[in-house]
Amino acid sequence: MSIQLPSGYQLRMSSGLERSLLVKFVQLTYQELFPEHNFTHLALTVDRLFSPETPLWWVEVSPPDLTKSPTRNSPVGCLWLGNAIDQVIGDRYAYIFLLYVVPHCRQQGIGKALMRQAEDWAMARGDRQLGLQVFPHNQPALNLYSRLGYQTQSLWMVKPLQR
Repeated sequence: MSIQLPSGYQLRMSSGLERSLLVKFVQLTYQELFPEHNFTHLALTVDRLFSPETPLWWVEVSPPDLTKSPTRNSPVGCLWLGNAIDQVIGDRYAYIFLLYVVPHCRQQGIGKALMRQAEDWAMARGDRQLGLQVFPHNQPALNLYSRLGYQTQSLWMVKPLQR
């Protein structure tokens, strides 16, 4: 099934050779939420998790003239998926590692289209659910996920330890 992006955008599956671009987008996501932190360590996360089993798609601005050979644009959004295991019933399910749209391209339906892509990919492989993690203060993301029917299943809690 082909997702419908807003006019002027196209979806492209990553070749798998775009690790550094993925690192940049992961870092942008966290930097936007926590501007006072340095996120160079996230390259290690990408090193551990990015593989042929974790598909990555980019949203790019469509070339104005499709009769010419398309050129690669700087992506304006991305979707990176992986796998998780339901700890209650033991089923594998698709997990969203990253969904990011650059700020100037938000509120156009790109995030919603990427979520539909994630759901289509998960259903095509027989998954019965799709999971993600979101920070509780990321209200725009919470609003999107809620509108799309996502519900809180568990809470991830942490306690800072003092030495």
